[in-house]
Amino acid sequence: MLKGGHGVISVTTNVAPKQMALLCQAACNGDAAGAEAIDKTLQALHHDLFIEANPIPAKWALHRMGLIKSAQVRLPLTQLEPIHGSIIEQALTQAGIEF
Repeated sequence: MLKGGHGVISVTTNVAPKQMALLCQAACNGDAAGAEAIDKTLQALHHDLFIEANPIPAKWALHRMGLIKSAQVRLPLTQLEPIHGSIIEQALTQAGIEF
């Protein structure tokens, strides 16, 4: 948006809507430094939400945050690998998201 875009398509927005709204608001207001500072805290989350096929990590994160009842996904998808859960937890912490 800092370069003329009009919005985002973002998996991260499902998990961190407040942070992404603030990032977009800063970008739309031309506050590049503010947008970049927020984005920096979200970089690990942007990356780690694709550690497995979408929507597996996002559903797992939302469940871990207590926002949805289950992280279950339908076949052919499978449950998040346990090792990836700790990676996503670190990214959530870095983004300032409580779980």
